Amino acid sequence: MLTIYNSLTRHKQPFTPIKPGKVRMYVCGMTVYDLCHLGHARAFLGFDIVQRWFRASGYALNYVRNITDIDDKIIRRAVENKEPIKALTERMIAEMHRDFDALGIERPDVEPRATDYVPQMLDLIESLEAKGLAYQADDGDVNYAVRKFSGYGKLSGKSLDDLRSGERVAVDSSKRDPLDFVLWKAAKETEPADTKWTSRWGKGRPGWHIECSAMSGAILGKTLDIHGGGPDLRFPHHENEIAQSEGAHDCTFANFWMHAGALNVDSEKMSKSLGNFLTIRDVLAKFNPEVVRFFVVRSHYRSQVNYSDELLHDARQGLSRLYTALRDVAPAQIEIDWNVGHAARFKAAMDDDFNTPEAVAILFDLASEAQKTRNAETAGLLKALAGILGLLQHDPISFLQAGAPTGGPSAGEIEALIAQRVAAKQTRNFAEADRIRNELKAAGVLLEDSAGGTTWRRA
Repeated sequence: MLTIYNSLTRHKQPFTPIKPGKVRMYVCGMTVYDLCHLGHARAFLGFDIVQRWFRASGYALNYVRNITDIDDKIIRRAVENKEPIKALTERMIAEMHRDFDALGIERPDVEPRATDYVPQMLDLIESLEAKGLAYQADDGDVNYAVRKFSGYGKLSGKSLDDLRSGERVAVDSSKRDPLDFVLWKAAKETEPADTKWTSRWGKGRPGWHIECSAMSGAILGKTLDIHGGGPDLRFPHHENEIAQSEGAHDCTFANFWMHAGALNVDSEKMSKSLGNFLTIRDVLAKFNPEVVRFFVVRSHYRSQVNYSDELLHDARQGLSRLYTALRDVAPAQIEIDWNVGHAARFKAAMDDDFNTPEAVAILFDLASEAQKTRNAETAGLLKALAGILGLLQHDPISFLQAGAPTGGPSAGEIEALIAQRVAAKQTRNFAEADRIRNELKAAGVLLEDSAGGTTWRRA
């Protein structure tokens, strides 16, 4: 039975969907003002594995991952660039899709944009106001009255007293309580015209938190099976979503909350605010996209992962071992029998809160067995199980002979050096043959001699 760690209850629970066989999952997506960084890839690859396993397990999944296309950061960047907001967001959405597609992150079933759901946001705010949970402040903003929602803090574990002790709020704030958060931002004269919608409270734009409550409710209903997101969204974004949605609808917002782990650089979370981020584009300039995917997938989606080039090189070596098995033993087309052997172990691992480290270990067991037995069905099972993780679906020889996107000798140069080495061996010039082998090894190319000739792969 599938068990999932629930961030709300802080332990693993058996997963039972609201409707048998069907899963409604909402994951907070990108705010599209810049290129995505590797920390984003770490989170969305985690949820890509989640959605793949649900589908492989036979569930009918409706996976929604939104796009925030109106936000303070977007407005600032558009003003800096002297371009319309729509032009900026369309360009960044296209770049996001390009990066995610390269990493094999499958598109969600629905990818709503915030600007298409402003009427639903206004309806939700009106409902909150009617229940006494929202008010318009003197500055024109409409705020949520946090202290009037009794369940505030249940996801983050933060009490209102804890939040007050750590607050840093300007003395002249127009909020009734410093903990209150904005639902509707009043328009400012200096802001572009395309940031202003008409509402009963005057022209303005939605706050960030209300966007996800409105979109998830409109598409998936008032109660979700799963709500997920990155590690930094638990508070305040997801906490505020709970307050909005449960305050308006008087029912549970999400039965399961899932949060991906952070990607760290020198033990600090990779983020744009800290300035220690690498864009996905930066990393793909040096490493094969499947290597980057494997680097992430071999760690558990909830764990913190440290980034370094050395760890990416190690990931490539590991992935090369798996591809070598498929090169040496042609895989047969098979139907997976989940009740026996390695497939049963793989299923048990994935049903245990999507335990990809254990699932990857099973792939290595299969690779070793395939090479030892030369069994095509074993190789076929390796490829089939790896495919559920989005791995090992390319031609093995092409992968093994492809270098990093930049640097290193080309395939043609390698073949020419191998030919020179063969000629040197034929003339018994073994010193020259060894020199060529060592030269290639230093360039990250490993040679394998056999009765059938010499093959090579990138280290």
